[in-house]
Amino acid sequence: MKSFYNIIDCRPIFYINKEIFTVAGKLGELLVKQNLITPEQLQKALAEQKISGGRLGDNLTRLGFIAEKELTGFLSKQYGVPDIDLSETEVDPEVVELIPEDVARKHNLLPVSRMGATLVVAMADPSNVFAIDDVKFLTGYNIEVVVASEPGIKEAIAKYYGSKAMDDVIEGFDDIMDELDDDEYEVIGDFEDLSEDELAKASAQAPVVKMVNSILMNAINKAASDIHVESYEKSFRIRLRIDGKLYEVMKPALKLRNAIVSRLKIMSQMDIAERRLPQDGRIKLRLGKEREMDFRVSALPCAYGEKVVLRLLDKSSLQLDMTKLGFEEEQLRQFKDAISQPYGMILVTGPTGSGKTTTLYSALSELNKPTVNISTAEDPVEYNLAGINQVQMHDEIGLNFAGALRSFLRQDPNVILVGEIRDFETAEIAVKAALTGQLVLSTLHTNDAASSVTRLVNMGIEAFLVSSSVNLIQAQRLVRRICPECKEQIEVPTSALTDIGISPEEAPTVTCFKGRGCNTCNNTGYKGRIAIYEIMPIDEELRTHIINGASDIELKKVAISKGMKSLRQSAISKMRDGVTTLDEVVSVTMADES
Repeated sequence: MKSFYNIIDCRPIFYINKEIFTVAGKLGELLVKQNLITPEQLQKALAEQKISGGRLGDNLTRLGFIAEKELTGFLSKQYGVPDIDLSETEVDPEVVELIPEDVARKHNLLPVSRMGATLVVAMADPSNVFAIDDVKFLTGYNIEVVVASEPGIKEAIAKYYGSKAMDDVIEGFDDIMDELDDDEYEVIGDFEDLSEDELAKASAQAPVVKMVNSILMNAINKAASDIHVESYEKSFRIRLRIDGKLYEVMKPALKLRNAIVSRLKIMSQMDIAERRLPQDGRIKLRLGKEREMDFRVSALPCAYGEKVVLRLLDKSSLQLDMTKLGFEEEQLRQFKDAISQPYGMILVTGPTGSGKTTTLYSALSELNKPTVNISTAEDPVEYNLAGINQVQMHDEIGLNFAGALRSFLRQDPNVILVGEIRDFETAEIAVKAALTGQLVLSTLHTNDAASSVTRLVNMGIEAFLVSSSVNLIQAQRLVRRICPECKEQIEVPTSALTDIGISPEEAPTVTCFKGRGCNTCNNTGYKGRIAIYEIMPIDEELRTHIINGASDIELKKVAISKGMKSLRQSAISKMRDGVTTLDEVVSVTMADES
């Protein structure tokens, strides 16, 4: 055993196995040595680390190669320090205040408890003596280290620092505004009367910069998927979409409207002088040394100013392990069978924000091998995947899905992903590719799996070509998960269960749950989302019905008779398992989907 000493006073901080002295470089090898992961899994995680950043351990858990608790327990033994599950630990806010948020985020650590002159700190990397010295110097306490998972620490930081940080920013912003004369902000008044220089000047003022930064950081901390910046005649508001629902979080002064919008446009490299046409842009933020966050930005002119919507693209949260997406066992088998075919088409359908991209990326991750050539046409490219040739569409210069597909066919492809089939030309080329030896994955915007057939036929594709080329159609939605921290059993009337499609005989045996609301879930009762699926493999019987011009309803009845679970039935299964609530089943799925 080798002892680490504090640089300031040379007292021992904690002990660590000497073979782990350079654990950052040896972690993967040690996990392989202990048979906790395979060499192939290590290589895949290292390749993912080059793309998305983050620590190796975080990438291993995110890819599903090792459980968080298993990794934390391993590190605990190797470092010779206790481990802790922060999701099951309540931390005193007074202890949290001992370490500023920026220090906690910089070093990815959290103060857990205080005992006399000793402060217990949870860290993902207990070998980081520089972080320990920073905390010791800052607080004046002796530091005792416990190890926690990196995702657990990030969630705890968001939980304990998030709401306080936002309140402090708003309060500080209001104080600054009170000290300013109204004349200083006249340049951000009427929407149409401002010059480009005036807008740029207003958007660069310190309160505006601070406000915009706080909006972005608050969205990241709360794991929002979208930020909505909305202008109205007499009001201006900021909303966040969290787990699929919009929540109003701020109402800045109306006179700040154009300065905030212009600041966002400057950050996303848009033309701030152009306020009559829609624009698209992108913001890239680096959070610490290892995490990057992308924002896809859309500005739309409205009656009282521009509305700006930012989509958050967090590479570290991309789930590529399809076993964790929400598939039931039989559904997962059907989907894996379809993507393992050498040719044919797989269609994933659902509305915007239903997780289609994540499903397709998980399929590509499964198929991504040195022996397979994969090309994708995307608009936009949301996440960069190592080993895959991704092409960004640019309609303004003629690079569209159809054009990219034609080029792909001259690039010796095995697998092709088309971001979306929008028109006859794209559909025609995709079908031909599926019939001539390539596996084609794509998306459509339809309500369920069966209606995708009608959609392709309405685009102009002959029914016999649809029946011959399509291997599987999958519809999906996202339902909110019940928060595990405040989950509780509830009584539901039998009539409410029968109304959603559960038989009167089965209804009394169904146990329902909900979240009562807590700090972890921002008092919503929900934390995170999971997918529900309707998977329709195209077998010979369905091919015959398609050729004969069967309607959506007829195709769906045949598929259900052969064992397909509808979206409503899939959602009910999640409710029975205690994953989601009756309210989510009703709000996300239609009654006729049962």
